[in-house]
Amino acid sequence: MSYKTIVGLEIHVELSTKTKAFCGCENKYGGEPNTRVCPVCLGMPGALPVLNKEVVEYAAMAGKAFHCTIHEKSVFERKNYFYPDLVKGYQLTQNQHALCNNGYVEIETENGPKKIGIHQIQIEEDTGKALHSDERDTLMDYNRCGVPLIEIVSDPDMSSGEEAKAFLEAIRSTLRYLDISDCKMEEGSMRCDVNINIEDLETGERSAIAEIKNLNSFRAVGRAIDFETKRQIQLMEAGEKEKKTTRRWDDVKTETVLMRVKYTENDYRFVPEGDLPPLYVSQEWLEKIFDRMPELPKKRKERFVRDFQLPDYDAQVLTSTKDLADYYEDLAGEFKDYTMLSNWVMGEVLRRVDLEEGFHVPFEAKDLADLLNLVKDGKINNNAGKKVLRAMFEEGGKPKDLVEKMGLLQMQDTSAMESFVDEVLKENPESIEQIKAGKDRVIGFLVGQVMKKSKGKANPQVVNKLLAEKIKAL
Repeated sequence: MSYKTIVGLEIHVELSTKTKAFCGCENKYGGEPNTRVCPVCLGMPGALPVLNKEVVEYAAMAGKAFHCTIHEKSVFERKNYFYPDLVKGYQLTQNQHALCNNGYVEIETENGPKKIGIHQIQIEEDTGKALHSDERDTLMDYNRCGVPLIEIVSDPDMSSGEEAKAFLEAIRSTLRYLDISDCKMEEGSMRCDVNINIEDLETGERSAIAEIKNLNSFRAVGRAIDFETKRQIQLMEAGEKEKKTTRRWDDVKTETVLMRVKYTENDYRFVPEGDLPPLYVSQEWLEKIFDRMPELPKKRKERFVRDFQLPDYDAQVLTSTKDLADYYEDLAGEFKDYTMLSNWVMGEVLRRVDLEEGFHVPFEAKDLADLLNLVKDGKINNNAGKKVLRAMFEEGGKPKDLVEKMGLLQMQDTSAMESFVDEVLKENPESIEQIKAGKDRVIGFLVGQVMKKSKGKANPQVVNKLLAEKIKAL
């Protein structure tokens, strides 16, 4: 029997506006509980919401980036339900008439590019946060109430955990490029629910949809989808049927766990928000917003491949964040060996930088270009360059000063290198015989011995050449 996995995602993204969606309270992560609240976000009687214009701008930018139709008219509604983290008893959101819909995101799969549809992008407000104590008390922090969100609802176009992760990575990368959200899942500024079921491709039968919550990383999303796919296939093959369920992901047990069965459809009793008029946006206003948008990851990757002659993988890594792409491009203006530059940035630089915390190096792009020029010109060897770069990260300083201070300038005197080569050949006659017998790899050992005698200052390329010439003459 063969099966198809059907996956759709609901992604909630907190927008990094200065103030909340419908009031003037500061929009900032953390802080003392219940200190960033007011009558509006606490839902006090008589308090009226006022829409934050910046929220609409950010939502429109996301819609444009994801190829959505952005509607001239959209409507806010009340989503009625009771949770202790929602003081008003309803959430301000968009449902039937959202700002954006009918978009897509293109991802790379093992079978080539694939478009994942976006059903809609709606503006809404976040809820508060429940804090559970060891004494089994629950305390409420309402600082998050009213924080602006966009909910990105995908079409059920994904068929594996890997595709879902690729989709999420594309969403996060684009939103960070736009600088409208930091998308930190560990802080809750990007949250994801998974809707998944399977289809028997022989009979057309489908399993009940399971909604998976409590996913706090892309890895967890992928693992939850893979686990749930196997679980639902086992149920179907056993002839068992279940109703729609809400499940959570247990990272310790690495499995989904039942939270509740959905015996009835959710009835949120959506009604138009009477305190907010319909939202109208003009094409002229939208064009002004779009003119401020940066070049997005996909286009920038294509340009890096074209202009810097980089492989797809290198360009993908280097454009994964805007700060990293800007850094590489600044360097490329100073250092024209783009492949060597890519190798150093992707290897020696990124191993010391946490992209999740934002790309930051403690020296200017020109300093790294100066260091690479020293390596390329043969003033220092590759290993010496790595030592200098480590010092630039750990203690600071200019490359040339550090090279002199650390005594790493490469020997330029060929006669001195020749004397080291003669010594090594005299000390290792068996290695000469091995090389003459066709064991060319032994020459690497001899190069290492010369480098040791020169305290790392000999030029390995020159040493290699001298060794080859002298062994051939013996």
